[in-house]
Amino acid sequence: MRLDQLPSSRDLASLVVSLQQIAPLFDAMPGVVFFIKDLQARYVLANQTLAQRCGLKDKQQLEGRTAKEVFPASLGPVYTEQDLRVLSDGSPLSDQLELHLYPGRQPGWCLTHKLALRDNQGAVIGMAGISHDLQAAQSTHPAYQKLAAVDAHIRAHYALPISLADLTAIAEISVAQLERQCKRIFQLTPRQMIHKARLGAASQLLTGELPITDIALRCGYTDHSAFSRQFKALTGLSPSQYRQVYA
Repeated sequence: MRLDQLPSSRDLASLVVSLQQIAPLFDAMPGVVFFIKDLQARYVLANQTLAQRCGLKDKQQLEGRTAKEVFPASLGPVYTEQDLRVLSDGSPLSDQLELHLYPGRQPGWCLTHKLALRDNQGAVIGMAGISHDLQAAQSTHPAYQKLAAVDAHIRAHYALPISLADLTAIAEISVAQLERQCKRIFQLTPRQMIHKARLGAASQLLTGELPITDIALRCGYTDHSAFSRQFKALTGLSPSQYRQVYA
């Protein structure tokens, strides 16, 4: 059964009931967050991992509440706004690289997917989402050594302009092969790897006192507004908001 298509019947409640039998499987994956929300972006089903990351003992404590109500005040409204956009226009959020708050207030990278749930007539009745932590690179893959050189280049030169041509020359493969193998080994596209390196460095610098404009320049952005847009797209927070949360 696809999550974006209900079984012959019915409504969100019916779908939630049908998924209750497999819900324990989602609890068994500590690196994966799973949830279903209603049209008001309130949780109707979630796994234990999500509850723990919200500082709750039991996943039932999430039910009937929005992300705005369970996440820190600086983060929750951003997540709820994202949910409402998916619910409003029905467009999926796919393979979104995000920097999330992990237990102990530690930031961590994950990939997030959200999609609208529809009834048999195509009307949006809720949404489902899943977010999984980025895992370690697959070092046993035959192409790992070449791609490790690409990763090392990105991490060493993120402050400079990096083109796909630079990366394909290092790996000695085509753009299509680079895209496919980076995704397989690192779970990220080459452009996502660049964004991760730059914004990872920026997130560290934002815990200090360096002006945000200087941080943007040090992390490969020549335009402050471009840096702010990209940073907010991947973290949900502007650089100044992030500094307030994590500094």
